[in-house]
Amino acid sequence: MTELSWPDLAAAAATITLAYTVFGFGGFGANLVALPLLAHVMTLRFAVPMLLVLDLFSAGLMGLKNRPLIERAELLRLVPWLLVGMGLGVVLLQHAQERWLLAVLGASVLAYALWSLFGHADPAPLSTRWAVPAGLVGGVYSSMFGTGGPVYTLYFARRIHDTARLRATIGALILGSAVVRLVLFTGSGFYAQPGLVKLALVLVPCAVLGYLIGSRLHARVPQAQVRRVIWALLAFSGASLLWRGWQAG
Repeated sequence: MTELSWPDLAAAAATITLAYTVFGFGGFGANLVALPLLAHVMTLRFAVPMLLVLDLFSAGLMGLKNRPLIERAELLRLVPWLLVGMGLGVVLLQHAQERWLLAVLGASVLAYALWSLFGHADPAPLSTRWAVPAGLVGGVYSSMFGTGGPVYTLYFARRIHDTARLRATIGALILGSAVVRLVLFTGSGFYAQPGLVKLALVLVPCAVLGYLIGSRLHARVPQAQVRRVIWALLAFSGASLLWRGWQAG
């Protein structure tokens, strides 16, 4: 990956600011917003490990809160399958064609955005046997796109009914998976790409700015309306990535 042009750099800075504004406002993963937009100015093999640097920085900035509330039994049930899925995801990110990566990411983002916009059914409890597919799929998506959070949330929301414990458990899992991904990505050579770490460090202030803006907006703007706008934007981004993957064929 060569140095970004000034227009592409400006687009990346605006994307990171928007993504972390959403994160500061609503508390869900910035990658789900950032990656579909960044994929228009850089390859996924560059964008995914770059975003991981920002993930780790934000995790260190905020710290791991509410540790006594973490449901350790639920984590221990999921983590072994998560690690298997993460290993598989790294292999796929290394070797899969970019067009297929774009298509899978686009379809996943589009489906999740539409489900968030129109799916209103009350979640039913899940058996512990669902830890296997949830861990595998979440691990694959974590390594390939850094977007395993929605998978973990869908699983844990049907296992943990206390909101504070749910957030604490998901936060611990996302932080732990980020550290594992850092080791896997470093060992796989992703951070040897020219300009990757430099660009990530350049974009750190954008992430901090976005988080501060989102935190201020949280108390002043109706969340339901803003979330619908966000999901609509993600649906459009997912559809555009599907189109790009199709055109690349």
